[in-house]
Amino acid sequence: MRIEKVAILDEVVARVKDSDYCFIIDHGGVTVAQLAKLRAALGDLDSRLLVVKNTFIARAGKEKGWSEEVNAMFTGKTAVVTGHGDPTAVAKAIMEFVKDSAGKAAVKGADYDNKIVDAAMVEALSKVPGKNELRATLLMLLKEPATRLARVLSEKAKKEGGAPAEEAPAQA
Repeated sequence: MRIEKVAILDEVVARVKDSDYCFIIDHGGVTVAQLAKLRAALGDLDSRLLVVKNTFIARAGKEKGWSEEVNAMFTGKTAVVTGHGDPTAVAKAIMEFVKDSAGKAAVKGADYDNKIVDAAMVEALSKVPGKNELRATLLMLLKEPATRLARVLSEKAKKEGGAPAEEAPAQA
């Protein structure tokens, strides 16, 4: 194997082994502009799209410990999305890319949480709220009782006449 290919293989293996998740995509028939748009979206999410030979991806999967059934995904024009952080946001970006490709791109599967999942699971993952959305919802739920208490006390103060009456000046 030529030294350039060895360097590329080493980078692919290192990136796949180091990532928290790995989405496998069929990008056949997609324009360069569409791939560039996906790369830009993934860059904001601390992820990277790799388009390499299927044999390189298979070798990386073997070193990461993927089962032999995953090799069936490495046919056609395959790309791999690797990265760190919240996989739901990445899955949403990938599913948006697939939708925009008008049937030319497809999700083959993913390595998520050290499990190999199919395209249907990736689609389901894309519909789950992300960490920031869940945090905002939790914060709103935690803040709600205090807001209600403040409203009740405010209404009670209005009914009782608002501010306390001024005291009459003391007689000397």
